[in-house]
Amino acid sequence: MKETRSSAPQRRNTWQREAVREALREHEGFVTAQELHRILEDADQRIGLATVYRSLANLAEQGEADTMRNADGEHYRYCRTEDHHHHLVCRRCGATEEITDPVVEQWAERVSSQHGYTDISHTLDLFGLCRECSAA
Repeated sequence: MKETRSSAPQRRNTWQREAVREALREHEGFVTAQELHRILEDADQRIGLATVYRSLANLAEQGEADTMRNADGEHYRYCRTEDHHHHLVCRRCGATEEITDPVVEQWAERVSSQHGYTDISHTLDLFGLCRECSAA
C-alpha cells in the first residue's frame, strides 16, 4: 500500500500559498495554522489566517505537508518524503521521526480485506518521549 503525492488538480500558486509553503519548509517539526500565521506575521508577511488554513489544506492534499491531529488540534509539517510513512512524535518537545514498517502495511491490508474494504488509506502516529526528554 504505497502512497505518493496526490494527483489532485494543482491550484493556482499565489504568493500567499508560496509564503506558507516556504514558512512550513523552514519550520522544524509540526506546527498549527495559528502558529504558522504568527510566524508569517512576525516576518511581515500579511496573510489572513483563513488563507493560511486553505494553503495548508491544499499542501496536505497535494502531499507536500504531513498532517497530524492530537488533543491540541491539527498540526502540519513539510513532507520531506514522497513515500507513504508514519510519525513517531515526542509529546514533550515535538521532535518527529518519519517511520515506515511493512508489518503495519501488511496488517492494514489484512484487516481491511477481512472486512471487505478496498481502496484503503490510513494514518498512524505514535506518541512518546524522545531519548533526550526521557533522560531529562
